[in-house]
Amino acid sequence: MTQSHSAFRLSLPHRIAIGLVVGAVLGVFCPQAYWFSTLGSLFVGALKAIAPVLVFFLIIASISKNSNGFDRRFGFVIFEYMLSTFLAAILAVCACFLFPVRITLGTEEIAQSAPGGVWEVLEKQLLGMVTNPIQALSEANYISVLFWGIVIGILAKKYASEQTKKMLGELSDVISQAVAWIINLAPFGIFGLVFSSVSTSGLGIFKEYGQLLLLLVGCMLVTSIILNPLLVLLILHKNPYPLVWRCLRESGLTAFFTRSSAANIPVNMRLCERLGLDKDFYSVSIPLGATINMDGAAATITVMTLAAAHTTGVEMTIGKAFLLSILGTIAACGASGVAGGSLLLIPMACSIFGIPADTAMQVVGVGFIIGVIQDSVETALNSSGDALFTATAEYAHWRKVGKSLPKFLGGTTETDI
Repeated sequence: MTQSHSAFRLSLPHRIAIGLVVGAVLGVFCPQAYWFSTLGSLFVGALKAIAPVLVFFLIIASISKNSNGFDRRFGFVIFEYMLSTFLAAILAVCACFLFPVRITLGTEEIAQSAPGGVWEVLEKQLLGMVTNPIQALSEANYISVLFWGIVIGILAKKYASEQTKKMLGELSDVISQAVAWIINLAPFGIFGLVFSSVSTSGLGIFKEYGQLLLLLVGCMLVTSIILNPLLVLLILHKNPYPLVWRCLRESGLTAFFTRSSAANIPVNMRLCERLGLDKDFYSVSIPLGATINMDGAAATITVMTLAAAHTTGVEMTIGKAFLLSILGTIAACGASGVAGGSLLLIPMACSIFGIPADTAMQVVGVGFIIGVIQDSVETALNSSGDALFTATAEYAHWRKVGKSLPKFLGGTTETDI
């Protein structure tokens, strides 16, 4: 009886796929049933609420029990994050030179406040790091959550009793189990999110800006299925696609519909656990990646800025384009700390071409119009990359210490694949 029941039990990705299809069908044929959207809001809200608490206590518990401290994996994964973001910006520049896009701009100015320069973005991140930890938890300020989690974890490691350290570990396990329960409800959440998108967003608004949207999505897809796998191949010397597809399927799909890197942190944590990674490592690298691993944001900033340049007739040079790639990389790392994300960093990038602020803000307005798809693909790329590069750094460490890679990468180590 039990064997028969387990044989017909669907895996979580299959249940999510069913929820996706049902949500899309009902969104087309029953758009007036708006109450279905509540399921999506509840799912995203629950993940956003628990994620900062999970990260905070996981970091404290991991550091307080860890006798080795931070090793080279952390430096290596930061290098991966920054390199992939820079390469995404370079790819976007090349694509814009090959397929220049011009957009129709109106006269209405978008009433938003955008940062004036790179230093303003970095300063905001630094000041945000020392926010009151209780406030940081309530506002999901992951820079501050990481900072205080590391500080308290180091102090707990030195001064806390073994009983206290054990209690911290048990508390993080309890929160992790709560996250597991929420993630098991993902099919209902995805159903609600897909229904909401299909029932409220028609395709008509994308016709005028379809070429721009195609260029943006194309850059992000090439990054996710060519550039990032190439980096993994160069590091591990193994076929990267089993790992890439796993991350896209289990992390990217959820991130696409939630459109929130913060909400996807628990999903990535669970994925890393199933991949057999070190909890002390991924409990820090995943929330760090949600802050600085911004391939999609770099592509968005670069493509939209160059579209503005082409539209206004600004002369393009290779030097300016390369400078934009560097600026886009730095700015993208601060995107999570700016209201409006990557779109509101476009005026800052436009400034190096001498594009007026009013014109740049109109480009931001175009970004909001196509943001339903642009932001979804961007979040999927960013968040799946967090898990991908965390796993790559961990598996590279395994090779160095003589441990076999997982079976799906040609090794012998068992993982929950």
